[in-house]
Amino acid sequence: MQFFPAYLTHSKGDLGGRPLVLEPWQADFVRRLFGTLRPDGMRQYRTAFLAIPRKNGKSTLCAGIAIKLLFDGEPGAEVYSCAADRDQARLVFEMAKACVDQNADLSSRLETFRNSIVRSDNHSTYKALSAEAGTKHGLNAHGVIFDELHAQPNRKLVDVMATSMGARRQPLLVYITTAGYDRKSVCWELWKYAEAVRDGAIKDPTFLPMIYAADPADDWKDERTWAKANPNLGVSVKMDFLRSECARAVEMPTYENTFRQLYLNQWTEQDTRWLRMDHWAQGNDACPVDLAGRECFAGLDLATTFDTTALVLLFPLDDGTFWIEPHFWIPSDNAHQRERRDKVPYLTWQRQGHLKMTDGNVTDFEVVRRDINALATKYRIRGIGLDPWNSAQLGQQLQGDGLAMQDFRQGYGSLSAPSKQLENWVVAGKLRHGGHPVLAWQASNVAIQQDSAAGNIKPSKAKSTERIDGIVSLVMAIGLWQTATAPKPEQSWDLTVL
Repeated sequence: MQFFPAYLTHSKGDLGGRPLVLEPWQADFVRRLFGTLRPDGMRQYRTAFLAIPRKNGKSTLCAGIAIKLLFDGEPGAEVYSCAADRDQARLVFEMAKACVDQNADLSSRLETFRNSIVRSDNHSTYKALSAEAGTKHGLNAHGVIFDELHAQPNRKLVDVMATSMGARRQPLLVYITTAGYDRKSVCWELWKYAEAVRDGAIKDPTFLPMIYAADPADDWKDERTWAKANPNLGVSVKMDFLRSECARAVEMPTYENTFRQLYLNQWTEQDTRWLRMDHWAQGNDACPVDLAGRECFAGLDLATTFDTTALVLLFPLDDGTFWIEPHFWIPSDNAHQRERRDKVPYLTWQRQGHLKMTDGNVTDFEVVRRDINALATKYRIRGIGLDPWNSAQLGQQLQGDGLAMQDFRQGYGSLSAPSKQLENWVVAGKLRHGGHPVLAWQASNVAIQQDSAAGNIKPSKAKSTERIDGIVSLVMAIGLWQTATAPKPEQSWDLTVL
């Protein structure tokens, strides 16, 4: 506890150059991390998980921990900073380097270089590492600071660094992170483990969890929620800054998830929120008219092995609103697996009539074809848009059945205009869907890809962590409607008599 203010200084901001006096939450973390000992005098905690919003001083704290580990009584200590890329890993390292350079006692014991800090009297080093896991198998780590764990693309580097510590007497691995959105990530896995240890569901005396975060049900616009998630509020986190960032998130739905992840530590459904679910819920009313014989436009998004094939019908209504009728198909084998593994309630939705299962582990497109032809006898389907990349056979068959099939490629040129139209309709409450649960779930999953140079947007299956096939189908249906209703260019006639 005395080491931090005696030897370390802040390197940036209003406190730059001043002694690093620990804030109460930082003092609690350091006291527990270094002061909880086993009967043999070694540290009890070997792993710490610190989840805290941005700007709360976690990088400065971890820089101090890294330096302290060089004076830990461990000969040849190897201490490392890791992250998804080397630039991120260097943030903590550069703070530590500045602390050493600004303190005469530390600089007399440690040498700083561009990529390392060296204690030569006992051959200890501190380095920032690049992200390639394959080059780290020869390490013998005593301490590891793993920054922004949520950005790790996979668990390879995490596993390599954790297993590199087996030969040390009292190694210490500190994960620091903000929340993310990918619930199949190593960060989510460790976050849930940390919650279980914190709540007593799992007994692990070597694991120290410390999570500062708003609860999922907390109002992200409430200043009391901000105080709950940010222990450094009023110190390194300024209230005026959070107010301006929140106002930006209210005005720009695409920024909402960024605000909630980075400043409230709330896990979200996707990286960049596109459709706000309170706006989406404006369309939960039942269809006000009989649709039989009505004109509609359709989008068809096909899947084979993985999850849903989606057909969405878009009906223009007389009051200027639009009714959506979605249809979903899924292989029964995969539905059972997904319900058990990921808790996606496909079986419940099937029992309620919101989707249809086909036998086996691959979608039966003959069933899809038959169902689409049945819908074509009920409604006047003006056209069905589909991606030609993986739909040639079914598209040709439906074309042969007399349906107007239209290739709808998945680039910005085709998807941006109908995507923006969908966003406008959702915000304005012009889109009505009766609260269809499968489509609502997929709407909550959608992340968008943005072409910042031209201002184009499109739904991104790569960025969305769950299925969005119904929303992609809806966007294609809107694109067909736009094409059909766009004003025709005026014909110009040359009546010059020659």
